[in-house]
Amino acid sequence: MFSFFKKKPVPDTTPTPPVAPVAPVADLVTPPAASVEQAPAVAETAAPVVAAPAPAPAPASSVTQAKPSWTERLKSGLAKTRDKLGKQLAGLFGGGKIDDELYEELEAVLLTSDMGMDATSHLLRDVRERVSLKGLKDASELKGALKEALVELIRPLEQPLQTHGKKPYVIMLAGVNGAGKTTSIGKLAKYFQSQGKSVLLAAGDTFRAAAREQLIAWGERNNVTVIAQQSGDAAAVCYDAMQAAMARGIDIVIADTAGRLPTQLHLMEEIKKVKRVIQKAIPDAPHEVVLVLDANIGQNAINQVVAFDEALGLTGLILTKLDGTAKGGVIAGIAKQHPVPLRFIGVGEGIDDLRPFSTRDFVDALFD
Repeated sequence: MFSFFKKKPVPDTTPTPPVAPVAPVADLVTPPAASVEQAPAVAETAAPVVAAPAPAPAPASSVTQAKPSWTERLKSGLAKTRDKLGKQLAGLFGGGKIDDELYEELEAVLLTSDMGMDATSHLLRDVRERVSLKGLKDASELKGALKEALVELIRPLEQPLQTHGKKPYVIMLAGVNGAGKTTSIGKLAKYFQSQGKSVLLAAGDTFRAAAREQLIAWGERNNVTVIAQQSGDAAAVCYDAMQAAMARGIDIVIADTAGRLPTQLHLMEEIKKVKRVIQKAIPDAPHEVVLVLDANIGQNAINQVVAFDEALGLTGLILTKLDGTAKGGVIAGIAKQHPVPLRFIGVGEGIDDLRPFSTRDFVDALFD
């Protein structure tokens, strides 16, 4: 028979290493953002600070696609204008001699690209002078002369926005409903944040609840504080925003205003009041008064520039939705009839599709 015996366990004499004390759970949680004292009758919406989860590693087989450069996006955005202008100009620049008939055809092409009569006449005179001075004979040489004439016409609009020297630097935006004003504010906030500046938004469009909600959404998306209220006076909202910005040392304040048509005189008076109230809070503000224009309206944009400039004293323009229209030539019309610095242009819905205006980039994208 077999018998089984259990061996006595040998005691383990290895010393146990000391165990570090476990931190309390509360110490492992990201503390909430500091609460901000709100001004009376103003609802302030600030995006919560949330730690983003670590991105999952991409599969080894995946191929990272490079984001298109701004030049590529600009060319893509101006495709409709370029196609319309380019197809018509291709026939003119294909060859043959330069004569009066060619100039008449060129005039028709420029007018149909929404440059307007004043800008078209100016460009034709300039092109004729360049042709004469350079002794150009062939129609194929006309393209370069036209490009240089257009660059010279619109270059005065290229004045990048300078925000240094003022804190807070106050930007007041105006425009008609649907021009892309609120969306432009969100993109501007992101643009200034990329420069390391702090931003505060004032939801001064108190006539449309959707505008306030949209601005708050942009604020949450960019982690930017928004001064807003359910209803009330737009000027009061902007005033409270100025006070809050000064108290917190904010770099940039962007004030939204209600959309209005230049013919709505009572509303134009209201926006003048907003500007006066901002000046009560900060005497030299607003430092920038920007009109947001929808490129789709073509030559009507010039009428808006004139009307809002008379009411507010515009210092800059933003031209949006260039990607959805063939009327990009309106920039030439503005440059000739009522030049106001074109600070930014928009060629898409992306957060980075609003960029400072560059004359040479714009003209190259328009022709090439």
